[in-house]
Amino acid sequence: MFPCKELFVFLRRERNMIGMEAMIKYRTHEEMLEKHIGKKGTPERDEYDEEVRRGVEKYRIGEAIKVTRKRQGLTQEELGERMGVQRAQVSKMENGKDIAYSTIMRAFRALGSDTAFIDLDKLGRVALW
Repeated sequence: MFPCKELFVFLRRERNMIGMEAMIKYRTHEEMLEKHIGKKGTPERDEYDEEVRRGVEKYRIGEAIKVTRKRQGLTQEELGERMGVQRAQVSKMENGKDIAYSTIMRAFRALGSDTAFIDLDKLGRVALW
């Protein structure tokens, strides 16, 4: 029936894959959150949403530090020297990990910022203090 055994095997495999795709149920992000964390308004979900919000906020602050550092032509190591910390600490801070308010202030003071806002172009302005 088929001129080539490989073609027959390929078509059979494709038919099986199409059948498998029909069996897969795709879920939205919200459906997955409700299934694994809880519906909106439950204590678990509220805690999760707050944790996500704080993580995004830390990331934005870290991004503000990175943008300002790069505008000034500094490396992470140079900023770390000005702050009195290792380059790895600057990297963590720029990636939104392990950011304390005092560290944020030290970073921006080391970058020469004495204003309460940093302009991030498309991202908008970030309030520092």
